[in-house]
Amino acid sequence: MEQEIQLNEHNKQEYPPMHSAEHILNQTMVRMFGCERSRHTHIERKKSKLDYPLPVCPTPDQIAEVERRVNEVISANLPVTMHYMSQQEAAAKFDLGKLPEDASETLRIVCIGDYDACPCIGTHVENTSEIGKFRISSTRYADGIFRIVFRLDEK
Repeated sequence: MEQEIQLNEHNKQEYPPMHSAEHILNQTMVRMFGCERSRHTHIERKKSKLDYPLPVCPTPDQIAEVERRVNEVISANLPVTMHYMSQQEAAAKFDLGKLPEDASETLRIVCIGDYDACPCIGTHVENTSEIGKFRISSTRYADGIFRIVFRLDEK
């Protein structure tokens, strides 16, 4: 008999292309700067904001490279898949610091090809080709926090 998986409900409906782009941006920042995934995130259909703790402000060339790399991943037409694992199993692979205290024992892991994987209950595209062009519209650096505001130019 197959067991039904019980997950926490998500508190809002996100725009799937923007949410999937957020995952790609997070992994790109981790790879380029060795930082953690964004701590403060505001995802909306028109524009989204993510904050990263960084010791210095990235240069304009580095910011352009972030944008280029995110678009490269998007254009690779990677599948976006999900699988499930226990919190105990996930703790060995992922930072679970952002999980709410009442998080379900079973977590959904969202994978973007072999580029990114993390626990997530949000909505996503099925393939990165559905995201559109990623564009950094502004950045700000203050008190060790680097904020990226981005938009998606829909296909």
